[in-house]
Amino acid sequence: MKTDLNDKQIQILEVAETLFAEKGFDGTSIRDISKVAKINIAMVSYYFGSKEHLLEALILYKTSGLKELLVNLIEEDLEPVEKINKLIELYINRINCHKGIYRILHFELASKKRVLDMQSFSEIKKSNLKSLELIIQEGQAKGVFRKDVIIPLILPTILGTYFHFYMNKPFFEELLDLKTGEAFNNYIKTDLKKHIQQTIKALLIYEN
Repeated sequence: MKTDLNDKQIQILEVAETLFAEKGFDGTSIRDISKVAKINIAMVSYYFGSKEHLLEALILYKTSGLKELLVNLIEEDLEPVEKINKLIELYINRINCHKGIYRILHFELASKKRVLDMQSFSEIKKSNLKSLELIIQEGQAKGVFRKDVIIPLILPTILGTYFHFYMNKPFFEELLDLKTGEAFNNYIKTDLKKHIQQTIKALLIYEN
C-alpha cells in the first residue's frame, strides 16, 4: 500500500474506520463503504483490492503518525524522565483521538478468522519500541533509570491501563462520577495520564 494517499483514498479509509468500528469487519461490506462514501464500488477495489487489504491500509494510515512523533521526541532537549512522560502523553492522546482504529485492532488482531499480512504494522511497532529503548537507555547511562527494566513490557503497561479504563467506561463513569463524555475524556487526559506516568516512573527509577 502506498503511503501517499489522495483525498478519495483518505475518504474511503475514514468511512471504513467508522463502519468497521461500529459494525465489525465481518459485518461491513465493500458495498456499505461505497454507499456511505458516495463512490462506486469499483473504486474501492481499484484503490485497495480486497477488504482485507483495505483494513491493512487503514491500520497503517492511522498508526504510522505516532512513529514520527516518537522519533522526533528522541532528539528533543529533555531529561529522560521528561521524555518518558511526553512519550506516555503522545500515546494516550493518539489513542484517545483514534479510538475507532484501536478498537478494530483490538478485535481483529485477536481474531482467528483471518491472517492479515501486517509486516508493515509490525515494523512500525518495532520502531516505536526502539524509540522507547533509546530513551530508557539514555536514562540508564545517566544513572537515572534502573538497569533491570524489562523494556518490552513498558508499552503493554501503558496501553493495558488505558484500554482497561476505556473498555470499562460505564463502570468508571459511575465510580468516578464522570457524568458526561467530555468529563470522561478530560479524566483520561489529566488523571489517568498522570497515573500512568507515575506508574512507569516507579518502574524505572531507583528506590531511595
